[in-house]
Amino acid sequence: MDRGVREAFALARERYAELGVDVDSALDRLASISVSLHCWQGDDVVGFEGGTGAIGGGLAVTGSYPGRARTADELRADLDQALGLIPGSHRLNLHASYAETGGTRVERDALLPEHFSRWMDWARERKVGLDFNPTFFAHRLAEDGMTLAHPDPAVRRFWVDHGIACRRIGAAFGEATGTPCVTNVWIPDGSKDTPVDRKGPRERLTESLDAIFAGPIDPALNRDAVEGKLFGIGAEAYTVGSYEYYLAYAVSRGILLCLDAGHYHPTEVLSDKLSAVMGFLGEALLHVSRGVRWDSDHVVTLSDELDAIAQELVRGDYLGRVRLGLDFFDASINRVAAWVIGCRNLLKAMLRALLEPIDRLREMEASGDLTGRLALLEEAKLLPSGAVWDYHCQERGVPAGIAWLDAIRAYEREVLSTRSGAGT
Repeated sequence: MDRGVREAFALARERYAELGVDVDSALDRLASISVSLHCWQGDDVVGFEGGTGAIGGGLAVTGSYPGRARTADELRADLDQALGLIPGSHRLNLHASYAETGGTRVERDALLPEHFSRWMDWARERKVGLDFNPTFFAHRLAEDGMTLAHPDPAVRRFWVDHGIACRRIGAAFGEATGTPCVTNVWIPDGSKDTPVDRKGPRERLTESLDAIFAGPIDPALNRDAVEGKLFGIGAEAYTVGSYEYYLAYAVSRGILLCLDAGHYHPTEVLSDKLSAVMGFLGEALLHVSRGVRWDSDHVVTLSDELDAIAQELVRGDYLGRVRLGLDFFDASINRVAAWVIGCRNLLKAMLRALLEPIDRLREMEASGDLTGRLALLEEAKLLPSGAVWDYHCQERGVPAGIAWLDAIRAYEREVLSTRSGAGT
């Protein structure tokens, strides 16, 4: 280990100890946190079905940085590169459209675990957990903006069968990796302009979801989750699966609620919602993203809101009940670097929260010393968490500071630049 990093860490540990913070305990807890990296950052949500590449469903990727993964092998290689630069043991979140079918067209309602066998082999070899998502977009039966809430029973049946197939695949993931897969349902259903009937689509959605989740699956293999959104492109006026809808559905059905940091009104924050919902949920899933104006899926930065999310998870003792994943897609920068930046930032925020002098802060708050609480909260912002982070990285065998970027630059020169035509 670099001597300077070690010496800086020793000084930082002393400084935190003065405030009653056990740095070694914080690092042990940080090492236990797994983040689910999303496969779709690596290829701009194109997948491997051999379609036109258009996403639709209220989603859009901008940019044409060279080096997009064009095959599953390329995507796995990119993930290996990213995971090798992130401290800790993490997971992979797959979409159904990333099935490998050997060049044969397989409809989404007919997908089987065997179509993801190479992903399971990859995960087993690396001891990586797998999560999953049905793909309710970029399909001829989703072109009118409705899937599980579609007025046509035949269309709804297709998407219900797709959801059922995905739960079975999720269970196979759980069995293959020895850790439960979270299979998360998000749909694009909605209306560009104001509908007359808001009730009907939501009644149909409930019927469809109940049909998908009807078959019992061992929770040791698969956990079900549902994810809402404020609006999407083409669904600006009405989103069937809103946050309020899915909160009620998740609580009433006893399944996971997925909260995405970019899926709310710009004046709302995810951090404030955690303590509001966790008293009624057994578990939850967080998609950590960064909303900018109308667009919800920017690379995660070490922002005030990211710090607030991490603080709520630690202060509320929710770490054992909340699963963490990333969800953004940016084709304007190096895609592998985007994974590394986003995941390292989430882990940095978690470390800063774990290093907070929470016992002293709680004592001040309980005694009514709000002046002291504010003063300590502000002073804590300049405590040497960066020295602890660098030590953690080197202890886990990954570069500290910005040194990881050298590996990304080399990978871009040697691998990404050879992918002819992969920028778009």
